[in-house]
Amino acid sequence: MTGFEGMLCSSAAADIPLPGSATRVTGWLCVEQPGAWGRDVLGDEVLGPEITAELAPRVKAARVRPTLIRRPGRNEFSGTRTVFIASSRPRGSWCERFEITDLKQLLDLDLHLLNGPAPGIGVPVDDPLVLVCAHGKRDQCCALLGRPIAARLSADHPDLVWECSHTGGHRFAPAMVLLPSGLTYGRVNADAALEAVAAAHRNAISLTGFRGRSCYTPVEQVAEIAVRQRLATRADDLTVTTDPNTIPTADPATFAGAATVTHRDGRRWLVTAHTTAYTARPASCGAAPKPATAIIADTIRELP
Repeated sequence: MTGFEGMLCSSAAADIPLPGSATRVTGWLCVEQPGAWGRDVLGDEVLGPEITAELAPRVKAARVRPTLIRRPGRNEFSGTRTVFIASSRPRGSWCERFEITDLKQLLDLDLHLLNGPAPGIGVPVDDPLVLVCAHGKRDQCCALLGRPIAARLSADHPDLVWECSHTGGHRFAPAMVLLPSGLTYGRVNADAALEAVAAAHRNAISLTGFRGRSCYTPVEQVAEIAVRQRLATRADDLTVTTDPNTIPTADPATFAGAATVTHRDGRRWLVTAHTTAYTARPASCGAAPKPATAIIADTIRELP
């Protein structure tokens, strides 16, 4: 017995820190798919066996995350699907939108283009695209907690908000990702979600519920958040790189790594981090308990 029996996985994970928990993704392929989804975006052949067989190896080779999207609420399918492609980077992120009438048109895309500059395939999306995980077949927390957030956001931003399939970390539901920045949030209530979107419009980052930026490793995510908690910065002021040469000053067994955070004005900080273990608990609703960890910032030292 672990004490977490019968709890929603998001409740069981309530004491685990959010920083460093964003799934690492730099390329996104978001495809409108109204109606119910299977547990796996490609594994359950939601887009059909023919498309899935062709698309699965392509997204893997290009390191692109396939994501299903749908408008909040019940919507009649018109036969035309909206598709977003996006590249998440510290600077130079981009997102484009276009429509397709046949899923086979997805196979005309060179997904490797998502690793470079905006290709001009679709119309540029300048406002932040808001994805809220509502993938109930993956985990009930996403549907139970995510759908109300998506509905609330959609009331204020009807053209920007979509329910989406699994983004990683349903134990942190309600989970939200802003594209193309890759800003990833968890445990957001309606007010926190609205503020995160409003901040993105101001070229800022709301730190409430902020898990990290998807283009970074977990240690880099923790380092960026640690520095942002110390000083006011714009969203694009900082870049983060792993520092492989830092020697652990604490317990080497729990040393997670170090990263250098650089401000566009030239200031730099070295942030070290360690891994903390938590009591085993289910990572998904109804699953067996598994070891849980989080990465915690240790020291933040300004470099000359």
